[in-house]
Amino acid sequence: MTNSADKEEAKKALPSQTLLRGLDVIEAVSNQALSISDIAKKTGITYSTAHRIVSVLLQRHYLKQDGTKGYSLGRKVLELGFQAFHQTTLTRVAHPFLEQLARDTLDTVHLARIETDSVIYLDKVSSQRSVEISSRIGGRKPLISTGVGKALILDWSETEWAALYQRSGAVFQEKMTQEQWLALMRGYALGGYSFDLGEDALSIRCVAAPVRDGSRKIVAAVSVSSMLEYMDSERMQALIPRVKSAAAKISAELGMQM
Repeated sequence: MTNSADKEEAKKALPSQTLLRGLDVIEAVSNQALSISDIAKKTGITYSTAHRIVSVLLQRHYLKQDGTKGYSLGRKVLELGFQAFHQTTLTRVAHPFLEQLARDTLDTVHLARIETDSVIYLDKVSSQRSVEISSRIGGRKPLISTGVGKALILDWSETEWAALYQRSGAVFQEKMTQEQWLALMRGYALGGYSFDLGEDALSIRCVAAPVRDGSRKIVAAVSVSSMLEYMDSERMQALIPRVKSAAAKISAELGMQM
C-alpha cells in the first residue's frame, strides 16, 4: 500500500523531476549502489519510488539485475556510451579533412550519420560562396532524399532499399518510382558515392561518399553541397574523386585498411 510520504512525493513529482530521479538512479547504480535500499538511500527517494523507477529502467535495459547481488548498468547505457565516444572521436578526426575539402571546393561540407530513417548532421563547414545551405549541426533530414543519406546505405540490400522507399518515398520533391530509386542506388553502390539531384530541395545538388571504420562498416558520410547554379552535372562528376578521397582519409584515420 502507498503510504502518505509516497502520495506527497507523487504530487510533487513533475515529469522533469521524474527524469532527474531516473538519472539519479542510474548514477547511483554506477557508483555501486546495488540494492533498491541502497538506491533509495543514495538518491533520497522512498523505497517504493526507487522500486518503480528501477522497474522502468530494467524494461528499457538501462539497468539489469545482477543475479542475487542487485542491479548494475544495462546494455543500453553501454551502447550509448560507446556511441557518444565514437561520435566524438569521429567528429574530431574528420573535421580537418572537412575543412580542407571546403577550402578546395568553396562549397558547404557536411559530416552525417544515420538514425532510423533520418540523417543527423554531426559537423558542417559553410560555403565560401554567397549562398547558405539551410542545415545545422544536430539537424535532421530524410535518409532517402539526401546525398549523405544515400551514401550511408550503400551497403544495404535491395530489399532494404525497397522497404525504405515504401516508408519514405513520398518525401521526394519530384515523383520517383521504386524501380527508378533502386536503379539509382545500384549505380551509387557500384561507384561508392551518391548524389542528391534535387530530391531533398529542388535548388540543391550534393555529392557524397561513405566513411568506414576498421571493420569496413559505414559509420558516417561526407558531402559537398551547393546551389544548382554552382553544381551542374559536369562539376558533380568532377567532385566524385575529391569527396571519395576525403572520406577515404577519414576512414583510414578510423582504422580502415585500404
